[in-house]
Order: sequence, then structure tokens, then C-alpha cells
Amino acid sequence: MQLKDLFYKIPLLATSGSMSTEITNLTMDSRKAGPGSLFVAVRGTVTDGHKFIETAVRQGAAAILCEEFPAEINQAISYVQVQDSARTMGLAAAIFFGHPSKKLKLVGVTGTNGKTSVATLLFRLFRSLGYRCGLLSTVQNQIDDEVIPTTHTTPDAITTSELLTRMLNHGCTHVFMEVSSHAVVQERITGLTFAGGIFTNITHDHLDFHGTFDNYIRAKKGFFDQLPASAFALTNVDDKRGLVMLQNTAARKETYSLKTLATFKGKIIADSLFGLHMQVDQHEVWFKLIGRFNAYNILCVYGAASLLGEKPDDVLTLLSGITPPPGRFEQVVSDDKIVGIVDYAHTPDALQNVLETINGLRQDNEQIITVVGCGGNRDAAKRPLMAEIACQFSNRVILTSDNPRNEDPMAILEQMQAGVPPVDFKKTQTIEDRHEAIRKAVSLAQPHDIILVAGKGHETYQEIKGVKYNFDDRVMLREAFAERGNQ
Repeated sequence: MQLKDLFYKIPLLATSGSMSTEITNLTMDSRKAGPGSLFVAVRGTVTDGHKFIETAVRQGAAAILCEEFPAEINQAISYVQVQDSARTMGLAAAIFFGHPSKKLKLVGVTGTNGKTSVATLLFRLFRSLGYRCGLLSTVQNQIDDEVIPTTHTTPDAITTSELLTRMLNHGCTHVFMEVSSHAVVQERITGLTFAGGIFTNITHDHLDFHGTFDNYIRAKKGFFDQLPASAFALTNVDDKRGLVMLQNTAARKETYSLKTLATFKGKIIADSLFGLHMQVDQHEVWFKLIGRFNAYNILCVYGAASLLGEKPDDVLTLLSGITPPPGRFEQVVSDDKIVGIVDYAHTPDALQNVLETINGLRQDNEQIITVVGCGGNRDAAKRPLMAEIACQFSNRVILTSDNPRNEDPMAILEQMQAGVPPVDFKKTQTIEDRHEAIRKAVSLAQPHDIILVAGKGHETYQEIKGVKYNFDDRVMLREAFAERGNQ
């Protein structure tokens, strides 16, 4: 494809060199640039891609897309200057790969909590319905049976269009994609055409990036503002900002609710550690998923599938047999019936939802022992709130490391300790080493007690000072249970 064809109807500020240069691939990584490459220089939150233009040129890049020309122009290279290289990259990537999203039923899921669960449940459901499907999620990207590791909730625009092309070539008809607030602001979904958008909920998170809660709300809403009239926009009206998300969308507005009138209405009849008994519209169904938060996820998935043209009876029958995604209320049970629950809850609202669910499922006087930490280099304001919520809904609390990243783990824990009410000092411990914290929780537990290990869920690593070490809460729980059994 010629360079000029990549920028069809895209406004350019200036060009240098031939616009007939043949482009065979796009990249944001200067190390991967080579003959035929268009290197895209994006100003990121950590580094500025413009610093690597010369590296890309030395690597043999054929063209450069940037917001500012370098001081020295290589006459053998083509340069394109634009106002916003991230946005232009999304539009150009869609053109380069032949607009794959237009040929798929691409559904985006956004919200603070539930994105992974909803996207994964939709993926599993539609595969069960007989479709070939793609998944773009925090846990993993997937093309039918092929699993592709992931590093971001939403990939960059080039990677996304490339993955969608692979999905299309594999025969996929439906793709379910988490859409993070970062992705909206950083133009990672620009150039994509969605068949539907879903809003789960919004609570306190990512203020380290967005600065204010209002900015965070606007970022989420920005996804719905971009939806075309041909798409549906499905929102949770029980969230007080659910309808705000749809204020300016051109898409068809649909709703779901457990509390009020909505397009898709649900009601919890019974909830236990064994599953949910619900009424969904006019149907009574037993699901293997647990808790009120999963009732919302079920209702949301049911609504989206219905809007995609599936028969309600078929959808509910298949949903009734689906189990939770990895690390979402995942249970590990000891030989003496201690129930371990591993959950990705890493925001105040998510932690409260999980703990309220566990409290509601207690049959007698079982203790709830919560092991929880907070990630480093992330929103620090939520740290004391997480500890306060853990104390409010637990009999015992162990504060520990999550992924401290580049922060001092004890500094994070001190910020969490500030949220512990004085009345709860005696029932709270701080153990920096997460492995030791889990072992301590197991040693404190009696048969039928419930241990919640929150924050990391599906993750199989712990990131400390830029290094990722093997660490899986589920494995650690099993090992601690086995040690207990051998004592």
C-alpha cells in the first residue's frame, strides 16, 4: 500500500518526501522498524516516541508519522506530520488492514468492574452457540482456541487491527473486547467500528491517570459518544451514571436492571456458594455464577446476546452452565472444608461487592479472613479505602503486597493502614510478603471459614522493582492448604 493511501481523508499538517512510498507494515516500536515500515511516533505517558525517530531511520524505516519533524530530515525517508499521531495511527491502521472491524460484530465492554467477566462470558456463550469468536481482554486475547498473551486491557490501535484481521481470516464472526478508559483517551479504539457497546458500572479507579473522577467518567462516556447509529448501547441503569453514558450516543439505547424497569430485567431469587437462582425477564434459571455482581454480569450478557439476535431460551440455557472466568470469585477448597476465594477485586467498590456477597452466603458463624493489598504506581487515594472496607466486612484482615511495582511495599501498606478504624486494630495484621500473608490466613482459619485473597485474581506474577516474579494466589492457597493437611 502506498503511503498516500493510508491517509485517505485524514488531515495532514505537512509532508516531506514521496507520498508514493510503499508501506508493508506499521509499528510504534523503533526496534521493529525496517524496510517498508511506517514508524509512528506517539507521545506517551512514560516516553515520547519522537525520541526514537532516528533509531527507526537507522533500522531502515521507509516513512515516519509524527507530530513534529525531527531537526534533521533524511531525504531518502518520507515524513508525515499530523496534529495527533495516536489518533491518526488508529485511522491509518484501520485503512492498512482493510477495516476488519466493519466485517465483524465487534462489541466493546467498558466500566470499572466486570469488563473481563462480561467480555469472557460473551466469548464463551457465543462459542457455545456455534460461532467462531475472538476475545480481547485483560486476562488474554483469544482467537477461537488460540490463546495470545496480553500486556494491556486494550491493545494499541495497530495491534488491535492486526488481531481483528487474524480473527477475520480465521473465520470469526463475533469479537468481544474490553475497552479501558486509558484506551479511549489514548485513541487506541480510534478507527474501529463497533456493533455494540456495554457499560457495567463506574467507581473510584485510575485517578492516577485521569486526575479527577469527572475526567474518568468523561473517558468512559467517550466510548459511547463514538458509537455509530447502527450499533446498540447497553447500560446498567442501576448505576447512577448509567444513563449519563448514553446522553450523546447515536447508537440505539438499551438498558438492564435488577431494581427498576429496563429493556432486560432481572431478579435474584436465591444466592449461595453453589450458584444463583434468578428470574430473567419471564424465565427462572439456575446459574453456576455466584453473587449480586454476577447477577448483573449475567443480565448484561443476556441483554447483549439478545440484541445480537440470539434466542433468549438458547442464551439462558447455555449461560446456566458457564463457570466464572479465571480469578473471578474462583474457589479453592481445603480437605477440611476451608473455602478459599481468589478474586481480582482491586478497587474499593469491587472489594465491597465481593465481601458483601461472601457475607450474604455465610450459613452460620464462619469467619471471613481477607488478604488484600494495593498495587504500586497506581491511584493511591483508594489505599486507605480498601483497608477500611476489608475491616468493615471481615472478621480478620491481613494487609499485604499486591504488585508494588516501583514503589516501596511498606509505604503502600502504611497508606492502607491509615484507613483501618481504631476499633479494628486488633483484628488487622500487616505482612509484607504475600506468600506469608496467605499462609498466615490459612493458619488462622477453622473448617468452613472463608478466606478471600483479593487484588490479583488471574495474574500469575508479582511485579517488584520492574521484575515480574512467578506468583499465583490460587497456587499459593493450594500449597498452604496442603501444608496444613500435612501438619
